[in-house]
Amino acid sequence: MQTYDVIIIGAGAAGLMCAQTAAQRGRRVLVLDHANKAGKKILMSGGGRCNFTNMYCSPEDFISRNTHFVKSALARYTPWHFMELIHKHAVAYEEKQAGQLFCSNSAKDVLAMLLAECEQAGVTLQLKTRIDSVQYQDSDGFKLKTNAHTYQCQSLVIATGGLSIPTMGATGFGYQVAQQFGHSLVPTRAGLVPFTITDEKLKQLCTALAGSSINNCRLTCNGHEFVEDLLFTHRGLSGPVVLQASLYWQTGQPISLDLLNRPDAAQWLLEQQQQRPNIELKTLLGERFTKKIAQLLTEFFNFNNQSLRNYSASQLEHIAQQLSHWSLTPAGTEGYRTAEVTLGGINTNEVSSKTMASKYQTDLYFIGEVLDVTGHLGGFNFQWAWASGHAAGSCV
Repeated sequence: MQTYDVIIIGAGAAGLMCAQTAAQRGRRVLVLDHANKAGKKILMSGGGRCNFTNMYCSPEDFISRNTHFVKSALARYTPWHFMELIHKHAVAYEEKQAGQLFCSNSAKDVLAMLLAECEQAGVTLQLKTRIDSVQYQDSDGFKLKTNAHTYQCQSLVIATGGLSIPTMGATGFGYQVAQQFGHSLVPTRAGLVPFTITDEKLKQLCTALAGSSINNCRLTCNGHEFVEDLLFTHRGLSGPVVLQASLYWQTGQPISLDLLNRPDAAQWLLEQQQQRPNIELKTLLGERFTKKIAQLLTEFFNFNNQSLRNYSASQLEHIAQQLSHWSLTPAGTEGYRTAEVTLGGINTNEVSSKTMASKYQTDLYFIGEVLDVTGHLGGFNFQWAWASGHAAGSCV
């Protein structure tokens, strides 16, 4: 029997932050993970460059049934606290847009930083470890049976993440432990995920435009509006604007796309007709989109491409309406296979917002994505990992 003060299940962003924070307080900490490498999601995030935080992070950037839950942890561990670590380890970074901070070189820099902090604090990290059972006894604390050893600890932290990207090792283990100790789950579904299309005509358009994108497209979904890039794929629609919308989309709901993203679309077309009557419609649209997108959209909407002088005012208004209020209904999403996050999870009403401790089981903690907390795209989910990990690590 190997004994530790704290055992953390999950060597991802939240788990590693929790481990170093607890170990720096003098706690003997063991991190267990069934994967062969720590921080796999860190390494693949942000296209391999890890969008590790957002300078403008606020509670409004998160989705949870308990909207107040994130406030305490986020207030006590801010992006600026994480930036102190970044500067301490001289990790080169850059701001891409709207406060989104990425590694200039590689996500490996952030993972190396976290592992270095853990090593310096004396954390023991054990990978390739399958946990077969978790038990609790008042006198001895938690006992974990694994394929390698049996471990005992006073405090147990669940940092196993959600169901997203099962090829990276995601499982529902954390949910099972939570339910074992009396916790309820908010239903889970894939988030920050592309939409799939089955409508034949629309699918043909998406396939023909696969890999093409439209900058600053406005998408409205279920009362929420986002303005970011739209990407066409062989299976449907993706890009940041779609990933954001997927957090709020429900099966069967339509979405509305404003491809022109200008409030005066009809007036703009009429002005272009007066100023440049001889320009063809697809040529004009090619100035907003690529030539290929302009050509195929003109055909898709049956705009009957011709010089602007040949369109009536009502026809131009119709064109503006089609491009600015394109309503379509996705067939579904690509699911957990490509989802960046899992919506839902452990009910946060049953967890302390200050310490991340279970309200039902002494010395049991939940951090990161396993909880019913999901951030928007742009570094917010990593900031929640750091903040919740630090909150638990300060108390275990």
